[in-house]
Amino acid sequence: MSATPHLPRAAGAFVAFVALLRVNGFSVAPEQTTAFLEAITLLGPRGPGDIHRAGLATLSPPPERRATYDLLFRIHFLGGDEIPREQGDDEATVRLQEEGRGDEEPLRADEANESGDRAVRTEALSERRFGTSGPCDALRRLTREAPRRLPRRRGNRRMRARHGPWADLRRTLREAVRNDGEVMRLARLKRRARPRKMLLLIDVSGSMKARSEDNLRLAHALLQATPHVEVFTFGTRLTRVTRALRLKRTEQALADAAHLVSDWDGGTRIGDALQAFLAVPRFGGYARGAAVVILSDGLERGDVSALRDAVARLSRRAWRLSWLTPLATGPGFVPQTEALIAIRRLVDDMDDGGSSAAVVAHVLSLRNWRAA
Repeated sequence: MSATPHLPRAAGAFVAFVALLRVNGFSVAPEQTTAFLEAITLLGPRGPGDIHRAGLATLSPPPERRATYDLLFRIHFLGGDEIPREQGDDEATVRLQEEGRGDEEPLRADEANESGDRAVRTEALSERRFGTSGPCDALRRLTREAPRRLPRRRGNRRMRARHGPWADLRRTLREAVRNDGEVMRLARLKRRARPRKMLLLIDVSGSMKARSEDNLRLAHALLQATPHVEVFTFGTRLTRVTRALRLKRTEQALADAAHLVSDWDGGTRIGDALQAFLAVPRFGGYARGAAVVILSDGLERGDVSALRDAVARLSRRAWRLSWLTPLATGPGFVPQTEALIAIRRLVDDMDDGGSSAAVVAHVLSLRNWRAA
């Protein structure tokens, strides 16, 4: 009986690249892997360009995912560690871990729909469908009051004012001409107030299943009220759903968002999600000077030190950082979980996130806060 041939050591990197593609949702058959190795053997290869061309010819990535394929190729073979902005692609999904990695076993089929009993690290990809329902009183209030009650910042452009730090010489001289050269009043200018950016990070893991739909509906209402909002979901992946939630019809917007997010009701990797958010320059820029609101119970099963570091970095970039958790049931809330205890001093607010009314009330109160 002949021994099973071993894979040459030089081929290990190429087989690992195929495994990376499969982990990130590419369909690669065993025959394609063999053809990929044979093509590399025929080409030499003389450089990374030959390997890239061999992969395109044999692994056949779909045209709509060509940019993702190129990104994974650079990360695996060239050591890239940043995700550049792709022209024409306004949505992005960042994978946080390898499938099946973690301390717990993957969820069984009879456990996949349970919520709130425990938080896990493992990934359970699923599709979510939202029912049709009219807006609740809290969302109506948000839509009605958001334009005048959301936080604002001082812009660079100036406007007329009764009292202001700058003199409006042009208007002053124009009025002087009407008064035979006599300056009767010195016109003033002040900075124009502009809407402040807002960033919503929504936990869609299994422990937040009861709140996921309501939080997405709230994010949609907020985006309809003001365009200066960015929305991300996280569980075992980080997904930008801003473009989907910009659609006017609620049902259509939620259906598009549900199609983009593939880690509904799965594991909880909050620290890794925030680290991934900050690692992408385009994403990290959304938090600079913004009012950041994180909707999560804080039941972290990853490394708490990673969460603490990410929250500290996010707090330094944000104008104000709020963590809204369903566990905060009253004004005298004291964190009990290890993760919430670790970040309590790093966030500006840790308030109730257990209902849409509580979240809306907090968002509308942000404008009353003034930085010291």
